[in-house]
Amino acid sequence: MGLISGLMGLSSDADATAIEADLAPILLPGEGVELAFQIVRDLLVFTDLRLIMVDKQGMTGRKRHIQSLPYRSITMFAIETAGSFDTDSEMTLWVSGQSPITRPLSRRADIAGIQRALAQGVLARKLPRLGSDLPAKTGG
Repeated sequence: MGLISGLMGLSSDADATAIEADLAPILLPGEGVELAFQIVRDLLVFTDLRLIMVDKQGMTGRKRHIQSLPYRSITMFAIETAGSFDTDSEMTLWVSGQSPITRPLSRRADIAGIQRALAQGVLARKLPRLGSDLPAKTGG
């Protein structure tokens, strides 16, 4: 499949094999996971078709709320970074025909990486000429 880059949060890096296996039942044939961010127990998974947000609930995390957002339905996005006295950052997505979706992010989350992945998913797919002009991510 695609490149998976684990991210920060308050836990270890995302395990590419585990994420692919976990999401296999809901991925379409040929749909590839391009990037995944683990924020504490929750996941932000960017595929070549959509953003999948997995919210693990309860003490065991066995109950999960899975949201699938096709990139074409995301009209705008915002990332709010943590301030001096804030402990967390926030991501807000505006989706056609729905109220905005807000998710907390860890203070140590890779805000630039999430912002870049959203821009690639939303903007490059709406303006295909941008996809080839975007610089490759460098470093870790």
